Amino acid sequence: MKQSLGYVALVVKEYDEAIEFYVRTLGFTLIEDTYIPEQDKRWVLVAPPGSEESKLLLARAVDDTQRSRIGNQTGGRVFLFLHTDDFWRDYRTYQERGVVFVREPKEESYGTVAVFEDLYGNLWDLLQLR
Repeated sequence: MKQSLGYVALVVKEYDEAIEFYVRTLGFTLIEDTYIPEQDKRWVLVAPPGSEESKLLLARAVDDTQRSRIGNQTGGRVFLFLHTDDFWRDYRTYQERGVVFVREPKEESYGTVAVFEDLYGNLWDLLQLR
């Protein structure tokens, strides 16, 4: 048997601003952006460079309950873990592009890690494993 996580839904305010951040700032690839007229929503998938299976589904909030979760989908804990093959390359690039790091780089037993915020305040680990 083989299983894998395919998509993780990330609640966003607006599609285009989220695409701008993930594609232009973080360097993700826009995999799909399809309008679904009967639901008045878009199916938007983005993925980090080189990612074959895992993708983010950018899901626009449609009501007050969903809007209340934007930027805090995990109650203030790190939400997603972005693995990299070159921590310092990506760290410097993200800094140059204005990404806010809330925890500076640290060498841990498992690798090099720093915590950054996405455009809504969700926390991410930028992580190069040993």
